[in-house]
Amino acid sequence: MNRRALIASTASLGFALPALLPARQAGAATAAGQPGPDGTIRTHALSLLGEPALPADFQHWPWVNPNAPKGGEIALTALGSFDSFNQYILRGTPAVGMGNLYDTLLKESADEASTEYCHLAGMIEVPPDRLGVTFEIRPEAKWHDGRPVSAEDVVWTFNTLRSSGRPFYRAYWGDVASVTAEGARRVVFRFKTNENRELALILGQMPVLPKHFWETRDFTRPMLDIPLGSGPYRIERFEAGRSLVYRRVDGYWARDLPTAKGTANFDTMRYEYFRDNTVALEAFKAGQIDFRTENVAKDWATAYDFPAVRRGLVKRDEIRHELPTGMQGFAMNLRRPLFQDARVRRALIEVFDFEWMNANLFYGSYARTTSYFSNSELASGGVPQGRELEILQKYRGKVPDRLFAEEYKLPVTDGSGNNREGLRRGLDLLRQAGWTVRDRKLVNAKGEGFAFEILLNGPSFERIALPYVQTLQRLGMEPRVRTVDPAQYQVRLDAFDYDVTVDVIGQSLSPGNEQRDYFTCAKAQEQGSQNIAGICDPVVDELVEMVIAAPDREELVARTRALDRVLLWNDYLIPNWHSRTFRVAYWDKLGRPARNPKYALALDSWWVVPDRVGAVEQAKREAQQPAQPTRP
Repeated sequence: MNRRALIASTASLGFALPALLPARQAGAATAAGQPGPDGTIRTHALSLLGEPALPADFQHWPWVNPNAPKGGEIALTALGSFDSFNQYILRGTPAVGMGNLYDTLLKESADEASTEYCHLAGMIEVPPDRLGVTFEIRPEAKWHDGRPVSAEDVVWTFNTLRSSGRPFYRAYWGDVASVTAEGARRVVFRFKTNENRELALILGQMPVLPKHFWETRDFTRPMLDIPLGSGPYRIERFEAGRSLVYRRVDGYWARDLPTAKGTANFDTMRYEYFRDNTVALEAFKAGQIDFRTENVAKDWATAYDFPAVRRGLVKRDEIRHELPTGMQGFAMNLRRPLFQDARVRRALIEVFDFEWMNANLFYGSYARTTSYFSNSELASGGVPQGRELEILQKYRGKVPDRLFAEEYKLPVTDGSGNNREGLRRGLDLLRQAGWTVRDRKLVNAKGEGFAFEILLNGPSFERIALPYVQTLQRLGMEPRVRTVDPAQYQVRLDAFDYDVTVDVIGQSLSPGNEQRDYFTCAKAQEQGSQNIAGICDPVVDELVEMVIAAPDREELVARTRALDRVLLWNDYLIPNWHSRTFRVAYWDKLGRPARNPKYALALDSWWVVPDRVGAVEQAKREAQQPAQPTRP
């Protein structure tokens, strides 16, 4: 799913999706296996950190229960609505859960931050010059209509997504020179460079679409025809914009593969759509929903004291993860003249009182985010030294001078809510930028007021935005908050039609090609890109390309820290916060493996416990009964 579809209207956890660590060798992933006579390696897995943890004959993922019972239903939450089953284009609002329909060439291990294993592909070939990768499709791989998955399907998918899909794909796969089907099951990708170390792995993540289904349809338009897939589920029924049911595919071709065993255990997965998170929480409490992740600290602290919890029929867990927490923050749209002065952006940072919010709104449950690569060794800190300093030296005069002598720091308050020091610093910066207070109103030399809109996609974040607005009003600004439904929000986001909004920039332990879409000039004006702030800086562009071409782990860390430091010192975002746990609540009919993988929640490995269903369903019926009047 596109990252922008995941931007939360709640106090987001801020964690990133699992991804990959960089190579030890220059320019490519490490392939398990010995080279053949011509130097080509044939392998079951690719890794960016040495050898894969699992051998070619592994039986299942280490965290799953391979004997998990199949059956039952799980009811899940979705927000807003949907009008399309094509999630790969800008137009339309796609339904949730579409990833259940499609298989990928390789599957990531959620327990290793560095490795992908064969799935649709039964074998991987890496040439000695590392200028390409070849995948051989398993002969047993089938679409739901019984036709075989072919190399031509892979070629069609790649070319179609890059030409007609979201702009992200053009940046992500920008270093692919060509793709060719050499026979019915053999597909060959050739690269422009062997310095893009993760390219083979990100191609392995590509969902493969059926050419014969799509060639009679217009891929560029939203559609509600039920798609044809090859994955563990198919769409059974839906009510557009309101609900959607996926049913497990009988005889799923990959059910016995080690990458699928112990997963896809629910017979049906039902998604119910709600207007906002508050309504969705009430639906969970009433038993209409079986499972939810809780991203609102206040709700986690106060909203789960209801009879089913007290009786042990609803469980609450905080599951630790080891994911990098990336960056969440209020993004100021640099395409607007109002935010093009860095002093103005810093002024807005100075008056943001995180300590008060954490104490009074979040129950002390969050940590302040101080890096675009937080919770990882890739985060910058202190002053630049060693190789990082060497990288940055060439940009003297093009980056803030203070970058070389000071540690980047966010303001810290006493949490009392009386942030007079921050207000004074903010006002000084605004005056330096040409703004002055006249009749209690902040105006520029033309007499124009400092007015802007904070755009949100749900009411949950209003409790953060509204106190911030009150603080900004004390400076004479005229901010306002506007909350729209998720579909309208996505349209405005894709068109860059906002002043300030919440941005969530998920990062992995192996930053690479996706950084182009996040931060570069080329994407700042390309509608639908993930460069929400509109960042366009030649220094950032160069550093992004250096990160992508990093030859080894040590160099990647130094280059990423340099990029992080430059981004921070330009004050593009007002950093928010993050958590290092998954907070989940679920009705006790659900079972889960004895341990969780390091880098994912892995809900696909949970199951329904048959012996618990009766008691839970009875409790749900009781929860849905209207309250009886109290008799005198």
